[in-house]
Amino acid sequence: MRLQQVVTVVGVHAEGEVGRVITGGVIAPRAASMFERQQALARDQDWLRLMLLSDPRGSVNAAVNLVTPPIDPEADFGLIVIESDYYPPMSGSNLMCAVTAVLETGMLPMREPLTELCVDTPAGLVRVTAACADGKCRRVFFWNVPAFVLHSRKPVDVPGLGAVTVDVAYGGMIYVIVDAHALGFTLAREEARTLVEVGERIKLAAAAQLPSVHPTNPAIHTINQTLFAGALEVRDGVKTAKNAVVVSPGRIDRSPCGTGSSARMALLHARGELTIGERFRHISILDTEFDCRLVAAADIGGLPAVVTEIGGRAWITGVSHYGVDPEDPFPAGYRLNDTWLSC
Repeated sequence: MRLQQVVTVVGVHAEGEVGRVITGGVIAPRAASMFERQQALARDQDWLRLMLLSDPRGSVNAAVNLVTPPIDPEADFGLIVIESDYYPPMSGSNLMCAVTAVLETGMLPMREPLTELCVDTPAGLVRVTAACADGKCRRVFFWNVPAFVLHSRKPVDVPGLGAVTVDVAYGGMIYVIVDAHALGFTLAREEARTLVEVGERIKLAAAAQLPSVHPTNPAIHTINQTLFAGALEVRDGVKTAKNAVVVSPGRIDRSPCGTGSSARMALLHARGELTIGERFRHISILDTEFDCRLVAAADIGGLPAVVTEIGGRAWITGVSHYGVDPEDPFPAGYRLNDTWLSC
């Protein structure tokens, strides 16, 4: 083979969401923090995102995760999440994928029945407990960075829909949250394409009309995704809801969405619908589940916030090596709007 820029990738999915994990072939930029490292990667090594996530090597339904040495001395490893269009500060499903890959490939020692880890992310330190048995990472729980509400019950003028009432909340990235049923959605699988089309319109409108800036890191200032929230109900004594998150440039998160779950829990707490210590079950469009809990109250830059715990499962699907033949006409890949809907 004459491949250049060869990287090793462990294929993983968390409750259906594809989060491939880069374990070799990339030298992480030097930086004073993981956020600075993420920004340097986006600025100087964006070929990695283009090569691994665009056709013909990648696809619209995947994200990739770069495992790096940590910068904070408390952490066991660093993690940079790379989505099709963004480098988000945190992602729960991708964290689950990374922890599973790191433990099951032996990059870090697995301890049974519980492995305690600290992950250095651009959003901050994330504490992880992995339930392990027989050499397998069975379930990953993490205490996420504090989540909080930025806008509550605000009208947004959306092309083709008119005025839509939305909330905006942060759970590791910034979400615009809308009532799915109010817009006529049941969150069934066959609605996926329409959810994507409507969700992208809502996100763009909300981003333009509702400035949303993280109170302690002004570089985090973009509404990244739309969360369609299903009705809150009680099942087997646990408050439960379905949701569907639209990931730009146009697809549905297959998992219940970890940072989206945190953002929604912050909103539920702000409305008095979820109390500290209470469990919450979030369900995806595939009917997979994250087991969640509201852990504690917090304060971020003067805003009331909450610490959440999110738990879910991930599975390794394979190991691959990707690179570029020097004669390949598509070294940076390409995108067509038959699958990349917003191209």
